[in-house]
Amino acid sequence: MMPIIGLTSYGYLEQHTVSAYYDYHYAVPKEYIDSVKRAGGVPLLIPANGNDWETLWPVMDGIIVTGGTDVSPAHYQGNINNNYVQAIDMERDITEIKLMRRAVALKDIPMLCICRGMQVLNVALGGTLHAHIPDIRDIDLHRGPDGGWTLHECIVQPDSRLIHIMGAERVSTFSGHHQAVDRIAEGLDIAATAPDGIVEALVAPEHPWLIGVQWHPEKSTENDPTQQRLFDDFVFAAEIRKKNSSGRGQA
Repeated sequence: MMPIIGLTSYGYLEQHTVSAYYDYHYAVPKEYIDSVKRAGGVPLLIPANGNDWETLWPVMDGIIVTGGTDVSPAHYQGNINNNYVQAIDMERDITEIKLMRRAVALKDIPMLCICRGMQVLNVALGGTLHAHIPDIRDIDLHRGPDGGWTLHECIVQPDSRLIHIMGAERVSTFSGHHQAVDRIAEGLDIAATAPDGIVEALVAPEHPWLIGVQWHPEKSTENDPTQQRLFDDFVFAAEIRKKNSSGRGQA
C-alpha cells in the first residue's frame, strides 16, 4: 500500500477560497497535493486546530507541515508587538507546535516542513525568528514588490543531507515570506542559505528524516525535478517506515 502523508491545513482565516455557500475553509493548496501524489503518496488533511492529529497519528507514514500565515511572536518573544506581523492564527500555531514536538521526540516519522512549517519547527524546539526581514536587510530578496511570489537562488551546504537529495549546490526557489529564522534551535543544523545569509533550510541530524525549507518547493515541482526530488525522497522515507513499523500510535 502507498504511504499516507498527513498535511497540516491552512487555518480557516487564511484562505481566499471563493464559495457561494461557505465563508471559511480548512484547505491545502493544490500544489502540495500534486507533489505528494506525484511522489507516490496518499494525501491526508490534518485540521489546523485541536488535537485531531493525535487520532490520525497511527495511520500517517509521513507529515508535511505546510506554509501559511505568520507564526505569532508570542511563542518566541513573549509578546506580539510587531506592526508587520500578519494574520496570526494561534490555534494553528499551538496545534502544529504540539505535533512538531511529538514527531521530534519520537524520532520516528518523516517530516517535511515548508516555509511557515520550518519556522514552526525552529520555534517549537526553542529557536527564534526575525519577525520582519526588512528590519534586518536593506534589500528584501524574499517577497515580490507586491508582497507575493518571487524567485531567488539558494546555496545548499555541500555536506548536508539536502544536497544528496536535491543533487545541486544552487537551486532556484519560489519564495514569499517576510519572517525568517534567527536563533537556531538546539538539534537543528543549517542546510541552505539565501545570498543575503537568511537561513533557507534546516535539518535534524539525529532524526531519520526531518527537513525544513523556507521556500515553497511545491510551487515548481511540476517542471523542476530538483524540487520534486525533495518530495520523492520524503515519500520514499515514509514508504520505508510503513513497511518497517509496527505498533504505531502506541507511543
